[in-house]
Amino acid sequence: MTRLLLLLAVFITFAAPARAELFLENMTWTELRDAIAAGKDTVLVPIGGTEQSGPHLALGKHNARVAVLSGLIAEKLGRALVAPVMAYVPEGNIDPPTQHMKFPGTLSLTDATFIQVLEQAGRSLRHAGFAHVVFLGDHGGYQKDLTIAAAALNKEWAGKGQALGLTEYYALAQGPYVDALHAAGYADNEIGTHAALADTSLELATVPAMVRQAKLADPAAANPANGVYGGSPARANAAVGQKGVDLIVAGTVTAITQALAAK
Repeated sequence: MTRLLLLLAVFITFAAPARAELFLENMTWTELRDAIAAGKDTVLVPIGGTEQSGPHLALGKHNARVAVLSGLIAEKLGRALVAPVMAYVPEGNIDPPTQHMKFPGTLSLTDATFIQVLEQAGRSLRHAGFAHVVFLGDHGGYQKDLTIAAAALNKEWAGKGQALGLTEYYALAQGPYVDALHAAGYADNEIGTHAALADTSLELATVPAMVRQAKLADPAAANPANGVYGGSPARANAAVGQKGVDLIVAGTVTAITQALAAK
């Protein structure tokens, strides 16, 4: 596949959860031009990943969730729009398979290819007129790639544009959200690290259609052999997940606001 075809392939469309006018794919080019001229100077690039998440979470978990959260973040920022979701990301080696590539349906790029795609997408968005391009990644495995791509773009743009590899977005789900779950009485062996209570609850609060709720209490849904790590999704619920939504949205808005003010 050529680089151009790859670039075209890495984006996937999701219905906007609200405020459809905040999403580039719902706009015409003239509407986008006018929005930028009216002050929408920042674009969020939501990055998900297509990976296994046990028998109870759909393969597009990250893609659907990051679209919803990015829309909420853009709405609170006021000056931002949301680019299409990037759904093809590094997920491990294919041969021999590592990480989530051991399960059918996971799709993976090399880190080098992924960084190139981030850079090309950033250039396209800067060319469209955005002054600030913000990469938001919902998956942990490529967080350093976001900062590498942003650094390369900032060097290239030499102060005539800004790219942010905003790792705070993901860190909020790993730190403050987990702390909130501890405060609510959940233990680490239930919260888990992948597709367990924390992860599943966050999905129930954002895109519940991605969760096979009838399978949550199935012992197979808490088995590493089936792709669930460190905990159990049995007691996952949207109210628990909303704690994460609130923390991620508020914290990311603060991080972006501070970064843009510091420029």
